[in-house]
Amino acid sequence: MKKSLFPLLLGGLGIGTTEFVMMGLLPDIAENLHTSIPTAGHLISAYAFGVVVGAPLLVMITSSYPPKKVLLFLMLIFTIFNTVSAFAPTHFTLLMARFFAGLPHGAFFGVGAVVASRLADEGKQAQAISMMFAGLTIANLAIVPLGTWIGHHYLWRYTFGIVALIGLLTLMFLAAWMPALPVERKGDARSELKVFKSAEVWLVILLTAIGTGGLFAWISYIAPLMTKVSRFSASSVSWILILAGLGMVVGNLVGGRLADRVQPAKACTGLLMAMAITLLCIYFFSEYQVIALLLTFIAGALSMAIASPIQILMIQTAKGAEMLGAAATQAAFNIGNALGAFFGGLPIAAGLSYDTPSLVGMVMALIGVLFAFVLVRRQANIKLAKELIPA
Repeated sequence: MKKSLFPLLLGGLGIGTTEFVMMGLLPDIAENLHTSIPTAGHLISAYAFGVVVGAPLLVMITSSYPPKKVLLFLMLIFTIFNTVSAFAPTHFTLLMARFFAGLPHGAFFGVGAVVASRLADEGKQAQAISMMFAGLTIANLAIVPLGTWIGHHYLWRYTFGIVALIGLLTLMFLAAWMPALPVERKGDARSELKVFKSAEVWLVILLTAIGTGGLFAWISYIAPLMTKVSRFSASSVSWILILAGLGMVVGNLVGGRLADRVQPAKACTGLLMAMAITLLCIYFFSEYQVIALLLTFIAGALSMAIASPIQILMIQTAKGAEMLGAAATQAAFNIGNALGAFFGGLPIAAGLSYDTPSLVGMVMALIGVLFAFVLVRRQANIKLAKELIPA
């Protein structure tokens, strides 16, 4: 890995930690701030809302500035509001801090994806992007479980202090190791917004929001799935999540290499189909513990294997507004998170088993396959039309 990519990895580590550690800290935060767990759950929604709002907004505001300065600005916001989260005296203060901490999330990954592709060697753009997402996978494998343990045994505020420290380190490495790349903006904000008139751009957004939402339908309810259906003890869930995190690390590396060797749209089609098959297997075989663990690893791998192909696909599709497009995919990922959790919870609310969310996820993944297939056909037709036009 080039040392210029390390600050992006470190930023991904901090962002991945602050996003996913909240799920494990909810009971501790609710008790400490004297509120209910459902009310504390609004902290997750506030962060996700911040991601969706901030991803396109901050990219548009900062797109006239050099990428290095933009990344420093975004990580400064991230560090400040995670520090505020660590010292928040009330639930409302923490709610606002979580919203503002979420604002730079999608923009950082969006700008970072374009920067990584510019720093990469020829033919290795997707692998370079996967190095940024490696931080997120390492967060799920190691830092999130550690932060949850610290929150349980000591105080949840220490965990956000650790996140703020990671943000501070990211700022230092960005300043020291990130090269001063020139601005490549080709138009103003109004002209960049025209990218959303492209059907191909919307197909990428839809396959991201709906297709990857299928995996969120599964992972949102993995704890009751493993305890009620697979009959693991409650104490085993944290280790099972580490297994899923290990799958994410492996899947991220595989996805980066795959997208450099296969057309990104085709890679997304194949990976979404693999998601659908895996989620169907989870429904049928989760009662068998060994198979359940294997499927957890595979599903974790697929959840991150698709990240780099989607980002490189959007960068190639959103010509002239690559950073805005890449940021939009990050917003779409978080929309998928919300949709998956919502639709996956419907059969449970209807009294069905905890393995049924995986069926919902399978349907969402198949819808994603449909969007990806349409995108592949449109790209093929566009390529054919260009070949038929006389030089």
